[in-house]
Amino acid sequence: MKTAQELYSDGLRDHFAPAMRALGLTGWRHTFSLPDEGHWALIGVVRRPLGDRVRFTLELSLTGKQDWADSGLPGLRPDPRVRYGVETWRARIGELLPLQDEMWWEVLPGPRWQVAVEDAVAAVRHYALPELLRLVDRHRTGETYLSRTGLADVNAVLLSASVARIQRAELTDKTLVLTGAWSRSDPVAREVLQGVAEGFLSAGDERFRAVRCADTLGRELWVFPGR
Repeated sequence: MKTAQELYSDGLRDHFAPAMRALGLTGWRHTFSLPDEGHWALIGVVRRPLGDRVRFTLELSLTGKQDWADSGLPGLRPDPRVRYGVETWRARIGELLPLQDEMWWEVLPGPRWQVAVEDAVAAVRHYALPELLRLVDRHRTGETYLSRTGLADVNAVLLSASVARIQRAELTDKTLVLTGAWSRSDPVAREVLQGVAEGFLSAGDERFRAVRCADTLGRELWVFPGR
């Protein structure tokens, strides 16, 4: 009987990778990319051997190709399994599933070992790929309010307050949407971002009348209306 590691390797090579290519992604084995001119939209398989079984999950990331080129980091493209700090967005597959929690599949020796691989393919088809397509499309058609350089001063203020930086600032339906790795349960982040929002609103820019803060999955955290 094959070991769990052997079955896992067979599953990725013979089932998962061909399924990813059938969905329109390129790559093999552990990393796959959704073709796009402006962004690296990636899915990576994270493996964790555990005794007589192999556990695995999926990491997703979106990184501007110009941002990656400017970063000076090694490699032709990012590895979605590595956190670099230049990503526009990243998440584990469990955050996109209805349970919104950690999701690890297990490959065990036995007749049903392939179920885990098939379930992971289904998660990509129904949740990961649609989210990547949505994010790529939003970046392609959305109007950017400030460039990466233009946000440098604001992010320096956030850094001094130990608050995660603004990753994107976009205009949507008369609202300035700020996106970053924040949490609704962080009162310091809310207070500092409220000050940032009031600063943006005080400029009197007629293109937006409110500031909305969202986490990296696009979930709304706080809304600060103009006065």
